[in-house]
Order: sequence, then C-alpha cells, then structure tokens
Amino acid sequence: MTQAMNDREIRTDRMRFVKNTSSSRLCYLAILLNVLYFISIYKSDVGSWYYQILVGGSIVYNLLFMLMAFLASEGVKNYQANFSWLLYALGILQVARIFILPMQAHQAVIKIGSAETVVMQTPQFIRCVVYLAGSAACLIAAAVINQRKAAALARHTGMIGKEAA
Repeated sequence: MTQAMNDREIRTDRMRFVKNTSSSRLCYLAILLNVLYFISIYKSDVGSWYYQILVGGSIVYNLLFMLMAFLASEGVKNYQANFSWLLYALGILQVARIFILPMQAHQAVIKIGSAETVVMQTPQFIRCVVYLAGSAACLIAAAVINQRKAAALARHTGMIGKEAA
C-alpha cells in the first residue's frame, strides 16, 4: 500500500469519529445570508406595497427555511446522505425566491404623494440577489460535500465489516 492510499484511508476512518463540520458550517452560513436577506426586505417601508399576502408568506417561508436548514445542518454533521436532498431542494428554492419578492418589488412602481418611486431600488435588489444566491450556493455545496463524504464513509464502513467477518 502506498503512503497516499494509507493517508486517505486514515482520513476516511477518522470520519467515523469526527463530525462533518464543513457541510454543517455551510448550512449555518446559508442561514446567516438568509437572515441578511430578510432584514434587507423587512426594514424597507415604501408605502403600503409590503403590506400584502406575499410578504406574509415570505415571513412564514423564512421561518420554515431556517428550521429546515438547521435540521439539515445537524443531519449532515453525522454524514446522513438523505439530508443532502433537503439541502438541494432548499438551494433551488432560494434561487426561485429571487424571481418572486425581490423581482416584483424591483419592478413595482408606487405613488407616494405626488411622486412615483420604485419599491426596491437597484442597490437593495442586487444585495437581495447576492444574499439569496450565496445562500443557495452554500446549501448546494454543503449537499455535494455531504454526499461525497457519506458515500466514502459508507464504503469504508462496508469494507471494515467485510474484514471483520
């Protein structure tokens, strides 16, 4: 056995005793970016445009998103491959969210007094897109890392089981 193979096998064996912190931390970063996104959205007070059912649904989704992302972060710590699918779904939903509230607010024009104004100005829109895209990228990266590590650990554990038998 070469030294490189031996080192790789030792690293894989260590995964049985060490948590998957890289995927877990990426989940935490995705949650943080989502928090920055909704702070940016909810601190805006441009007329009454934000007083609609879409924003109420967004608030509920944010709560569910943070709950599911935190749950997934705990699952990926233990190399549970099924949580990768949840992370993929959450990442796709974060990208889809760009085209819902931020896009509509950026395109909406309301009249305040005698002046017309855009609900979400371009700098805020860009910030929101960056937050959501960054959150999605973190979630998808966490899912890919977890799938690879979980598969490697499963192969290694299977080999240990065969050697013991």
